[in-house]
Amino acid sequence: MAEEVILKVTQLNKSFGGLQATNDVNYEMRKGELSAIIGPNGAGKSTFFNLLTGYHKVDSGEVRYKGRDITNWPPHRIVRLGISRAFQVSNIYPALTTYENIRQAILAQQKRTLYFFIPAERLAKQETDELLKTAGLSEHADSLAGNLSQGDKKRLELAIALGSKPDLVFLDEPTAGMSGEETHETMELVKRLNREMGLTILFTEHDMSVVFGYARRLTVLHQGTIIAQGTPEEVRANETAQKIYLGEEA
Repeated sequence: MAEEVILKVTQLNKSFGGLQATNDVNYEMRKGELSAIIGPNGAGKSTFFNLLTGYHKVDSGEVRYKGRDITNWPPHRIVRLGISRAFQVSNIYPALTTYENIRQAILAQQKRTLYFFIPAERLAKQETDELLKTAGLSEHADSLAGNLSQGDKKRLELAIALGSKPDLVFLDEPTAGMSGEETHETMELVKRLNREMGLTILFTEHDMSVVFGYARRLTVLHQGTIIAQGTPEEVRANETAQKIYLGEEA
Protein backbone atom coordinates (compact mmCIF):
# COMPACT_ATOMS: atom_id res chain seq x y z
CA MET A 1 0.00 0.00 0.00
CA ALA A 2 1.40 3.39 -0.99
CA GLU A 3 2.21 5.81 1.79
CA GLU A 4 -0.15 8.73 2.29
CA VAL A 5 0.51 12.07 0.65
CA ILE A 6 1.69 14.26 3.52
CA LEU A 7 2.32 17.44 1.47
CA LYS A 8 0.52 18.55 -1.68
CA VAL A 9 1.34 21.81 -3.46
CA THR A 10 -0.87 22.94 -6.35
CA GLN A 11 -0.21 25.71 -8.90
CA LEU A 12 1.97 27.67 -6.47
CA ASN A 13 2.92 31.17 -7.64
CA LYS A 14 4.98 33.94 -6.08
CA SER A 15 6.51 37.03 -7.66
CA PHE A 16 8.63 39.85 -6.32
CA GLY A 17 8.06 42.84 -8.55
CA GLY A 18 8.84 41.61 -12.05
CA LEU A 19 10.61 38.45 -10.86
CA GLN A 20 8.57 35.25 -10.96
CA ALA A 21 10.09 33.29 -8.07
CA THR A 22 7.79 30.27 -8.36
CA ASN A 23 5.75 29.52 -11.45
CA ASP A 24 2.75 27.13 -11.23
CA VAL A 25 4.69 24.68 -9.04
CA ASN A 26 2.98 21.34 -8.41
CA TYR A 27 4.67 19.11 -5.86
CA GLU A 28 3.86 16.14 -3.61
CA MET A 29 5.62 14.32 -0.79
CA ARG A 30 4.61 11.00 0.70
CA LYS A 31 5.08 10.09 4.32
CA GLY A 32 8.58 8.79 5.03
CA GLU A 33 10.30 10.27 1.97
CA LEU A 34 13.85 11.64 2.00
CA SER A 35 13.90 13.99 -0.99
CA ALA A 36 15.87 16.94 -2.32
CA ILE A 37 15.13 20.04 -4.37
CA ILE A 38 18.10 21.24 -6.40
CA GLY A 39 18.78 24.00 -8.88
CA PRO A 40 21.14 26.90 -9.61
CA ASN A 41 21.29 29.98 -7.40
CA GLY A 42 18.13 32.00 -7.89
CA ALA A 43 16.11 28.96 -8.97
CA GLY A 44 13.49 29.58 -6.28
CA LYS A 45 14.40 26.88 -3.74
CA SER A 46 14.48 29.06 -0.63
CA THR A 47 11.40 30.96 -1.79
CA PHE A 48 9.60 27.64 -2.17
CA PHE A 49 10.55 26.70 1.41
CA ASN A 50 9.45 30.14 2.63
CA LEU A 51 6.04 29.72 0.99
CA LEU A 52 5.55 26.29 2.55
CA THR A 53 6.51 27.47 6.03
CA GLY A 54 4.66 30.79 6.12
CA TYR A 55 7.61 33.18 5.79
CA HIS A 56 6.34 34.46 2.42
CA LYS A 57 2.73 34.95 1.35
CA VAL A 58 1.49 32.89 -1.60
CA ASP A 59 0.20 34.95 -4.53
CA SER A 60 -1.91 32.08 -5.85
CA GLY A 61 -2.11 28.32 -5.47
CA GLU A 62 -2.58 26.00 -2.54
CA VAL A 63 -0.48 24.22 0.11
CA ARG A 64 -2.03 21.21 1.87
CA TYR A 65 -0.51 19.27 4.76
CA LYS A 66 -2.14 15.95 5.60
CA GLY A 67 -5.15 17.08 3.57
CA ARG A 68 -5.51 20.39 5.41
CA ASP A 69 -5.25 23.71 3.58
CA ILE A 70 -2.43 25.66 5.29
CA THR A 71 -1.90 28.25 2.55
CA ASN A 72 -0.59 31.50 4.06
CA TRP A 73 -0.77 30.28 7.62
CA PRO A 74 1.72 32.09 9.92
CA PRO A 75 4.92 30.18 10.77
CA HIS A 76 4.03 29.46 14.41
CA ARG A 77 0.77 27.74 13.43
CA ILE A 78 2.56 25.68 10.80
CA VAL A 79 5.19 24.56 13.34
CA ARG A 80 2.51 23.53 15.83
CA LEU A 81 0.81 21.49 13.11
CA GLY A 82 3.93 19.35 12.63
CA ILE A 83 6.19 21.09 10.09
CA SER A 84 9.63 22.31 11.11
CA ARG A 85 12.56 23.91 9.33
CA ALA A 86 16.30 24.43 9.69
CA PHE A 87 17.68 27.47 7.86
CA GLN A 88 20.71 27.92 5.61
CA VAL A 89 22.20 30.40 8.10
CA SER A 90 22.18 28.84 11.57
CA ASN A 91 19.24 30.21 13.53
CA ILE A 92 20.46 29.69 17.10
CA TYR A 93 20.99 31.72 20.27
CA PRO A 94 24.79 32.05 20.39
CA ALA A 95 24.90 33.36 23.98
CA LEU A 96 22.96 30.35 25.33
CA THR A 97 24.43 26.90 25.83
CA THR A 98 23.67 24.05 23.49
CA TYR A 99 21.46 22.54 26.19
CA GLU A 100 19.56 25.80 26.73
CA ASN A 101 18.92 26.25 22.99
CA ILE A 102 17.32 22.83 22.70
CA ARG A 103 15.37 23.12 25.96
CA GLN A 104 13.94 26.48 24.89
CA ALA A 105 12.64 24.96 21.64
CA ILE A 106 10.99 22.11 23.55
CA LEU A 107 9.39 24.44 26.07
CA ALA A 108 8.07 26.68 23.29
CA GLN A 109 6.43 23.66 21.68
CA GLN A 110 4.91 22.67 25.03
CA LYS A 111 3.86 26.29 25.73
CA ARG A 112 5.80 26.12 29.00
CA THR A 113 8.22 29.02 28.57
CA LEU A 114 6.61 30.68 31.60
CA TYR A 115 6.27 27.95 34.21
CA PHE A 116 6.83 29.50 37.60
CA PHE A 117 6.41 26.49 39.88
CA ILE A 118 9.21 24.25 38.57
CA PRO A 119 12.91 25.24 38.69
CA ALA A 120 14.21 26.07 35.20
CA GLU A 121 16.91 23.38 35.30
CA ARG A 122 14.26 20.66 35.70
CA LEU A 123 12.03 21.76 32.84
CA ALA A 124 12.05 19.35 29.88
CA LYS A 125 15.32 17.76 31.07
CA GLN A 126 14.61 14.28 29.73
CA GLU A 127 13.48 15.52 26.32
CA THR A 128 16.48 17.82 26.05
CA ASP A 129 18.94 15.09 27.01
CA GLU A 130 17.38 12.77 24.42
CA LEU A 131 17.72 15.34 21.62
CA LEU A 132 21.31 16.12 22.64
CA LYS A 133 22.08 12.41 22.33
CA THR A 134 20.20 12.06 19.04
CA ALA A 135 22.13 14.96 17.49
CA GLY A 136 25.47 13.75 18.88
CA LEU A 137 25.87 16.90 20.98
CA SER A 138 25.86 15.53 24.52
CA GLU A 139 29.53 16.40 25.08
CA HIS A 140 28.78 19.99 24.03
CA ALA A 141 25.73 20.44 26.28
CA ASP A 142 27.39 23.17 28.38
CA SER A 143 29.20 24.87 25.50
CA LEU A 144 28.00 28.25 24.29
CA ALA A 145 26.24 27.72 20.97
CA GLY A 146 28.22 30.55 19.39
CA ASN A 147 31.48 28.69 20.04
CA LEU A 148 30.45 25.46 18.30
CA SER A 149 31.99 24.33 15.00
CA GLN A 150 29.93 24.88 11.86
CA GLY A 151 28.94 21.22 11.77
CA ASP A 152 27.85 21.23 15.41
CA LYS A 153 25.87 24.45 14.89
CA LYS A 154 23.99 22.81 12.03
CA ARG A 155 23.28 19.72 14.14
CA LEU A 156 22.11 21.98 16.95
CA GLU A 157 19.70 23.72 14.62
CA LEU A 158 18.42 20.34 13.48
CA ALA A 159 17.91 19.34 17.14
CA ILE A 160 16.04 22.62 17.70
CA ALA A 161 13.83 21.80 14.71
CA LEU A 162 13.11 18.39 16.24
CA GLY A 163 12.11 20.05 19.50
CA SER A 164 8.68 20.80 18.03
CA LYS A 165 8.13 17.07 17.38
CA PRO A 166 7.53 17.46 13.64
CA ASP A 167 6.46 14.89 11.08
CA LEU A 168 7.85 16.91 8.15
CA VAL A 169 11.21 18.72 8.22
CA PHE A 170 12.68 21.15 5.66
CA LEU A 171 16.48 21.53 5.64
CA ASP A 172 17.93 24.48 3.72
CA GLU A 173 21.56 23.73 2.73
CA PRO A 174 22.19 21.42 5.73
CA THR A 175 25.91 20.96 4.96
CA ALA A 176 26.84 24.51 3.90
CA GLY A 177 30.31 25.48 5.12
CA MET A 178 31.13 22.06 6.54
CA SER A 179 34.22 19.93 6.20
CA GLY A 180 33.95 16.57 4.46
CA GLU A 181 33.80 14.73 7.79
CA GLU A 182 31.14 17.07 9.19
CA THR A 183 29.09 16.70 6.00
CA HIS A 184 29.16 12.91 6.29
CA GLU A 185 28.22 12.96 9.99
CA THR A 186 25.36 15.41 9.43
CA MET A 187 23.85 13.56 6.48
CA GLU A 188 24.14 10.23 8.27
CA LEU A 189 22.14 11.83 11.09
CA VAL A 190 19.54 13.02 8.56
CA LYS A 191 19.32 9.51 7.09
CA ARG A 192 18.93 8.00 10.57
CA LEU A 193 16.15 10.42 11.48
CA ASN A 194 14.37 9.48 8.28
CA ARG A 195 14.74 5.71 8.59
CA GLU A 196 14.59 5.16 12.35
CA MET A 197 12.22 7.93 13.43
CA GLY A 198 10.11 7.97 10.27
CA LEU A 199 10.56 11.69 9.64
CA THR A 200 9.63 12.96 6.19
CA ILE A 201 12.52 15.18 5.08
CA LEU A 202 13.00 17.59 2.18
CA PHE A 203 16.36 19.33 1.73
CA THR A 204 18.09 21.70 -0.65
CA GLU A 205 21.77 21.23 -1.38
CA HIS A 206 24.45 22.27 -3.89
CA ASP A 207 26.82 19.39 -3.13
CA MET A 208 25.86 16.80 -5.73
CA SER A 209 27.65 14.00 -3.89
CA VAL A 210 25.28 14.66 -0.96
CA VAL A 211 22.22 14.93 -3.20
CA PHE A 212 22.87 11.71 -5.12
CA GLY A 213 24.19 9.92 -2.05
CA TYR A 214 21.19 10.49 0.21
CA ALA A 215 18.04 11.69 -1.58
CA ARG A 216 15.70 9.01 -2.87
CA ARG A 217 13.73 11.45 -5.03
CA LEU A 218 14.91 14.64 -6.71
CA THR A 219 13.20 17.72 -8.07
CA VAL A 220 15.07 20.26 -10.21
CA LEU A 221 13.95 23.90 -10.14
CA HIS A 222 14.97 26.49 -12.72
CA GLN A 223 13.68 30.07 -12.68
CA GLY A 224 10.84 29.03 -10.40
CA THR A 225 9.68 26.15 -12.61
CA ILE A 226 10.10 22.43 -12.07
CA ILE A 227 12.02 21.05 -15.05
CA ALA A 228 12.65 17.48 -13.85
CA GLN A 229 11.48 15.07 -11.15
CA GLY A 230 12.16 11.44 -10.33
CA THR A 231 14.68 9.08 -8.83
CA PRO A 232 18.31 10.21 -8.76
CA GLU A 233 18.99 7.95 -11.75
CA GLU A 234 16.09 9.42 -13.73
CA VAL A 235 17.13 13.02 -13.00
CA ARG A 236 20.78 12.27 -13.77
CA ALA A 237 19.71 11.00 -17.19
CA ASN A 238 17.36 13.92 -17.91
CA GLU A 239 18.79 15.99 -20.77
CA THR A 240 17.14 19.24 -19.65
CA ALA A 241 18.45 18.89 -16.10
CA GLN A 242 21.90 18.03 -17.46
CA LYS A 243 21.97 21.07 -19.70
CA ILE A 244 20.68 23.60 -17.18
CA TYR A 245 22.20 22.47 -13.91
CA LEU A 246 23.88 19.14 -13.46
CA GLY A 247 26.49 19.28 -16.21
CA GLU A 248 29.62 17.41 -15.30
CA GLU A 249 28.81 17.54 -11.57
CA ALA A 250 26.49 14.55 -11.89
